Amino acid sequence: MGNTGRTVGELMLDQLSLFGVKRIYGVVGDATLGLIDALAKQDKIEYIAVKHEATAAFMASAEAKLTGGLGVCTATMGPGATNLLNGLGDAYADKAPVLAITGQAASDKIGTEYPQYIDQQELMKPFAAYSANLASPDATIEILQKAARTSLGQRVVTHISVPKDIFEMPAKGEPRPMPDVIEGASIFTKESLEQATRIMKTAKRPMILAGSGAALASDELEKLAHLWGAGILASLGGKGLFDESSAHVLQGIGEGGNPYAGELFKEADVVLLAGTKWWPEGYVPTDARIIQIDRHFDKFVKGIPAELGIIGKTEDVLPFLTEGLEGFSRSEDWVARCTEVKGKWAAENEKEGNTEGYPAHPARIIRAIDRTVAPDAILALDTGDNTVWTNRNFRQKEQTVLFSGYWRTMGFGLPAAMAAKLAKPEKQVVAVVGDGGLQMVLADLLTATRYGLDITVIVLNNESLQMERDKLEAAKKKEVGVDLTNPDFVKLAEACGWTGLRASNDSELESLLEEALNTKAPTLVDIRTAQVFFPETK
Repeated sequence: MGNTGRTVGELMLDQLSLFGVKRIYGVVGDATLGLIDALAKQDKIEYIAVKHEATAAFMASAEAKLTGGLGVCTATMGPGATNLLNGLGDAYADKAPVLAITGQAASDKIGTEYPQYIDQQELMKPFAAYSANLASPDATIEILQKAARTSLGQRVVTHISVPKDIFEMPAKGEPRPMPDVIEGASIFTKESLEQATRIMKTAKRPMILAGSGAALASDELEKLAHLWGAGILASLGGKGLFDESSAHVLQGIGEGGNPYAGELFKEADVVLLAGTKWWPEGYVPTDARIIQIDRHFDKFVKGIPAELGIIGKTEDVLPFLTEGLEGFSRSEDWVARCTEVKGKWAAENEKEGNTEGYPAHPARIIRAIDRTVAPDAILALDTGDNTVWTNRNFRQKEQTVLFSGYWRTMGFGLPAAMAAKLAKPEKQVVAVVGDGGLQMVLADLLTATRYGLDITVIVLNNESLQMERDKLEAAKKKEVGVDLTNPDFVKLAEACGWTGLRASNDSELESLLEEALNTKAPTLVDIRTAQVFFPETK
């Protein structure tokens, strides 16, 4: 096949567009000028210029988590590529399909002492399931196809480095759409799942752990829980799958969960894990029989002592488990205990969420948020004390929650909110961040301004890295470095073109948040927050 009349950079964009990519996040650099030129000449893919490459990778990861599609970020060689790593680590840890495209030294400089040169395949090895250097224009389509298929098929990070001269070379080949994939290898019947239902029928004290993999099965999970007489514990990734008022939902356990559910869970004799790899060490039963449902077999080797693994989609499996349990005589004593634990915590949680005083108690702030945000809002959480207080006190409805689950990096909240608004412009998007996490990405307040992103950022401002302070206190260690030197966040936001609001007392939190949520522009709400020791700190 002859030359297409396109450069490699132009052909890459045409191919990515066929994959459904709508935007690429990045920072312009010398080694990617051929790609930048190609981006500027077309309008199928938007280039989102951010202030730091980690933000670009965070945004690609958040978009991939939210949509299930391919998130793409780009950076120049050397420091640009290394700056991507934190965001790629987040995508790697949470199995988000992300492709990173980085510039590389010109072909005749690879392997030399050329400034900024580094072997990028070695650099990316811990995070990227596939990493290739595009050494010939003729391989453009084949390498892009392999990277995208690997990312989307396995929900992993992939990476392509492109020498700066190759970006501008004439390209060969034509873009090809991603082949349709028909999933159907796992065919379940009531009979094929008889081993699972046989184990479930031995239960006197059943529990269900639910995660994001059960997103399409929440109604069926509640039906199964009712029939089986089980309590449902949701991981942070499962927050939003169930309405808080659901009779069997006990919230979570561990940091931010229902403090009474942990002891109850330890008594469980049969546990069903539905779409989660969460196994909260320190809270788990020692003798329970465990059944795990997940699409990917590798999730069965993460230290969960499962007796039976079922490979498949949770929504495909549950109806047959429910059918197999018909006529099962559930333990009403256990149901009553689950109901008691749910009610006891609900009453205490309501009281905690109405704690008076200013600086405001973190629970009071989260209660104000759950009273004011839309039922279908997207919440982007940073990592820190704000995460655990949200998990503890936010009474979910149908909101979607984005967070850094296993990488647990600070600085995720603002980029995730921006990516969410770009991908789902019709949704209300709210970032809940700590002052420490926000300071890591402050420059990218300007990115929201640049693209007119109507997001609300709520800052829990306690002038400390409170989670680390709590852990030092719990370990009876001396502290240094946990106090923060904070700017005036309102003035800073306004200088960046945002609307800035500040609470002056706890009684105005709801009205202030409503004002922020109704402001059609990027808005930051600064809330002085009490330095409260988190109850579940270990």
